[in-house]
Amino acid sequence: MSTWEILKFAGKGVTANKLRSALTMLGILIGVAAVILLVAVGNGSAAAIQNQISALGTNTITVMSTNRGGTTNTALTTEIADALRDETLAPDVESVSPVVSASGTLTYDGTDHEISQFVGTGGSYLAAQSYEIDRGAAFTDADVAQAKRVTVIGQTVAEELFEGVDPVGEQVTVGGALFTVVGVLAEKSSSGVQDANDLAIAPLTAVQQTLAGYGSLSSIVVEAVSADRVTAAQNEIATILDQRLKVSDGGTAPYRIQNASQLLETQTETADTFTVLLGAVAGISLLVGGIGITNIMLVTVTERTREIGIRKALGAPRRVILTQFLAEATILSLTGGGLGVLIAVLGSRFEIAGVQPVIVPSSVVLALGVSVAIGLFFGGYPASRAASLRPIDALRYE
Repeated sequence: MSTWEILKFAGKGVTANKLRSALTMLGILIGVAAVILLVAVGNGSAAAIQNQISALGTNTITVMSTNRGGTTNTALTTEIADALRDETLAPDVESVSPVVSASGTLTYDGTDHEISQFVGTGGSYLAAQSYEIDRGAAFTDADVAQAKRVTVIGQTVAEELFEGVDPVGEQVTVGGALFTVVGVLAEKSSSGVQDANDLAIAPLTAVQQTLAGYGSLSSIVVEAVSADRVTAAQNEIATILDQRLKVSDGGTAPYRIQNASQLLETQTETADTFTVLLGAVAGISLLVGGIGITNIMLVTVTERTREIGIRKALGAPRRVILTQFLAEATILSLTGGGLGVLIAVLGSRFEIAGVQPVIVPSSVVLALGVSVAIGLFFGGYPASRAASLRPIDALRYE
């Protein structure tokens, strides 16, 4: 019997019970679609994080305290930020921006909008963090010195509070204080976890007066003179901090210094682990689909015992029977896998949990390959059982 004839018989076997075959393919479809989509979500999340971190600039360094709630001797202060501006001790530092951050509710004309980031900082912060002004203007160091209550807002804040109104020149209330909007930031890419455009930035002194108080800083953002001088600037910063915070040789520093490249590497590793875990969870559904194929094929072999007996009595060799049932299992898994790929491609056009999925071509090939392997593996036992039936026993089966 030719290969074409074997496939023809296998096709008839699959279509003999359409509902059963459809349910079997559904299990594989769900498994394949889940693997591709969940890996795509992980990949999309990683891509969004990479874009967001890259937007911060390759020469940005962030200093954060690791001793929150500790003594004032280990806290980051504006005096320490000023020390980092020393051109003699830190020649590779371009700008220093002390940062305090608070959450708050902005109110305009009876409309409230809660933001998680109301940032107080210096005039150099926007350039260091690669923010651009879309409308209006940024505040200046003179505004910081005078504690002017002015602010620039992100696109999300502008859309939520000022629908149909130009925000520039308008006043918002936050923490019981009035701030005048002097500018609107250009839109920045978001990671899907936090909206990078849902923030307001104001002079450090004004935010300390109204929201954050005069305690320690949340962080210090430092801009190196160039991307290739980041490491040198980072070493200079560490030396100054060790002196100011009196860190002894071999002692544990109460601060952490991280540049954009390190942050990107850390976030990428986390996202890769997340993607692998998502793929593994989805792979379980493929395994369940394979078990479904085994069950369905065993039922099929039982129902077609007499047919098998007749074919073997007429001279059909064991190889032909084995190949036919393996072909049936493969057709079921491959068809289900193909439909799963189609569903995944269509599903990737929509955001999932705030993340735009990015399909990985290798995951499509892998999922299809695994679906075929599942058909062969889980269909192997039923096919072997069918091929091993003795013609006389099969013909006697009722």
